[in-house]
Amino acid sequence: MLREFVESKHYKFAEEAADWQEAIRMSCESLEADGTVEANYKEDIIACVAKHGPYIVIMPNVAMPHSQEGAVGVNKTAVAFMKLEKPVSFEEGNPEKDAQLFFTLASCNPEQHLNNMMHLSEMLMNDDVVKALEKARTPEDLLKIQEQYLDQETSC
Repeated sequence: MLREFVESKHYKFAEEAADWQEAIRMSCESLEADGTVEANYKEDIIACVAKHGPYIVIMPNVAMPHSQEGAVGVNKTAVAFMKLEKPVSFEEGNPEKDAQLFFTLASCNPEQHLNNMMHLSEMLMNDDVVKALEKARTPEDLLKIQEQYLDQETSC
């Protein structure tokens, strides 16, 4: 899966974001760049988080920005990766709702989306992979993590 991020240019490394809204906008940039999603998609995600709370923070330090199924402005099914050096808070005073690693989901094909979710879940269950991702700074780092931890386990 990490190799796919690099090959499709669906990745971003940044120092920080002003707030969680800006982090979500930044996490969608690579998906917008190749037409996977339209410009409105990031605002739809922000509106969902504002309405429903920080449901996208799936574990400490990891967020999975996405909108509802059938969201307008999604042209392809894909996942993008973003890593911030400085985590953002989705809920002030609750470090469990801070995020540094972002896996932004776009879905218009339910079967492919479920497959992406399965691979992502498997990857995030590996503590070594998560720790390595927290240290990653370049696309080459993503490829090294893929080779070191994932190629021997699965065919992500």
